[in-house]
Amino acid sequence: MLQIGDEVVYFSALFLLVVLGTRSATGASLLTTFLYVFMVMFRFLPVPADQAGRVLRPGAPSGGVLVVAHRGGSHDAPENTLAAIREVSNGATGVELDLSFTAEGVPVLMHDETVDRTTNGSGPVSKLQLAQLKRLDAAARHRLRDKYSGEKVPTLQEAVEESIRQQLTIFFNVKGQPDKAASVLHEMYKKFPVLYNSSIVSSFEPKVIYKMRQTDPNVVTALIHRPWRLSRFTDGAPRSLSISGQVWTGVLDILLDWAHHHILWKLCGVSAILMQKDYIS
Repeated sequence: MLQIGDEVVYFSALFLLVVLGTRSATGASLLTTFLYVFMVMFRFLPVPADQAGRVLRPGAPSGGVLVVAHRGGSHDAPENTLAAIREVSNGATGVELDLSFTAEGVPVLMHDETVDRTTNGSGPVSKLQLAQLKRLDAAARHRLRDKYSGEKVPTLQEAVEESIRQQLTIFFNVKGQPDKAASVLHEMYKKFPVLYNSSIVSSFEPKVIYKMRQTDPNVVTALIHRPWRLSRFTDGAPRSLSISGQVWTGVLDILLDWAHHHILWKLCGVSAILMQKDYIS
């Protein structure tokens, strides 16, 4: 992470690189100044440390770790359902929920772009009306489908209300549509002010977090980062079959990794960086 004094080092290094590349001290000065002014004018300061602490370590002892149930208690109940939220009873104090949108723009819980993997329906979530989603069985593909038969896909508000009843810290995972996501989440925070001290908005996409901070700078946020995400799937397989595609996406991954460490977290004013488990020793 960027430490005190690092800004001077980085902007000095940028100045020298541009000077060496262009042989123009004037051009290097103008570019470095522009970037510095851009960072100062458009970056967001993180929320106060005590607020972030209440979200990231709610009641945890010194050195304790917040345990968050991924997609709810998804092993013991269908993922991203109210039943999964209620099953967060095995020591977890937080729940991660995936935000998606129906055809008419209603926010619901769904991890995938389609309903095929988790329900008895098919097709993209974005092409289905809420009434159509509510007719699906969200337990159809789960190992305990008989126990939870008929479990419904919940709306965002239903999930928030249940999480608050269970006194859980909520990790909202947003994959895209920054304007729409920021708008609906802002409405949730206005309707349930307790969320400011009991939830965090996270995303792989910096533009989502930046838009959220722009819409409501009092929300605790986090960037999610998995090295080589642009060039490789989670199982390590390359996303591109061509050598040139693999090289290009690999370069983009290196740049993105550097940006996470030195620019994006500061520009967005996040309170945490969420790392993929396989990259933690």
